Amino acid sequence: MAGKTSSGGPAGWLRVLRDEAALIGVAATFVMFQAGGDAWLNGLADPLVATAIFCWLFGVMLWASFAVVRHADALAEMLGEPYGTLILTLAVISIEIALISAVMLTGEAAPTLARDTMFAILMIVLNGLTGAALLIGGLMHREQDYNLQGARAFVAVLMPLAVLALVLPKYTVSTADPTFSAPQAVFFAVVTLLLYGVFLAVQTVRHRGFFEQPAAAEDGAAPAHEHHAARSLPYHAALLLLTLLPVVLLSKRLATVVDFGTVRFDMPIEFGGVVIALLVLTPEGLAALRAARANYLQRAVNLLLGSGLATIGLTVPAVLAIGLVLQQEVTLGLDDAATVLLVLTLVMSAMTFGGVRTNLLQGAVHLVLFLAYLMLIFSP
Repeated sequence: MAGKTSSGGPAGWLRVLRDEAALIGVAATFVMFQAGGDAWLNGLADPLVATAIFCWLFGVMLWASFAVVRHADALAEMLGEPYGTLILTLAVISIEIALISAVMLTGEAAPTLARDTMFAILMIVLNGLTGAALLIGGLMHREQDYNLQGARAFVAVLMPLAVLALVLPKYTVSTADPTFSAPQAVFFAVVTLLLYGVFLAVQTVRHRGFFEQPAAAEDGAAPAHEHHAARSLPYHAALLLLTLLPVVLLSKRLATVVDFGTVRFDMPIEFGGVVIALLVLTPEGLAALRAARANYLQRAVNLLLGSGLATIGLTVPAVLAIGLVLQQEVTLGLDDAATVLLVLTLVMSAMTFGGVRTNLLQGAVHLVLFLAYLMLIFSP
């Protein structure tokens, strides 16, 4: 862990201001919208205005997301694995939940928004980013080690939760649409949250060693975390929350622009979910790719599979609860083509993480599945 640096004196405060520029930028953006900037959203009918506002909001929120990753990395160095990746995963998934919830609470949400976002995150994480990480790791190190017990634990919980949330609603007969009835929604929200809670207890307490890098793979491996000026644990914890808060509060504005752009430019409905997924996953995905390149595959596994699991384990209960309170329909069941792709992805993930070493062939297979997902968005 890097040594602590003092923030005393003018030079120290200037360094703090420079390091926390993203917090200042996103907070200033939020204040501007609160002070009357929401009137700008009335001009979305102009494509130039809509594009400018989207680029502004997306850019500043992405910048802040990278700052969240930086503070989570510092906490990870102080606390050790798997707490570091868990903090990062929960922080970025909260942005996803905030974005979806913001749209649902306005009463303007497409009933498939939560489904499309969760499916997009699973496809990007389990195929796009996992494939890229395995391909980069295979090219750099030929084969890579990870903790088989930890990876199996991720997949063992992810598979049933993903199928229950995104496949089963299409085949229930309590409702005419691929949705859960009220009793079903309560049941699956509760059991999903409980199972994810059990997993977290296993990950952080009972079997913490399952999620640590195997000793044999650590020799010669470069540190997986970015090195920044490390301060105290309370400092990084507080700044992580302070940086995350305005991002969450700006979620409603970005969701409004994304919803308008999807309709205005005649984009596929699933495109909104992809945009949200990219905002959520970009910083975390880059951290996973750096870890794989440094031959620290376990951190990449913790980040990627942890993101996929947290997406289902936390988003499903949140959106079902909001749907019940607002009596709003939440469509979760995927269509036939997406169901096939999801099941194939889960099967391949079980096979990929069913051995003790990975190579570039597995990465190539996952990337092909990701390309198939992209093709189906624009050519269903």
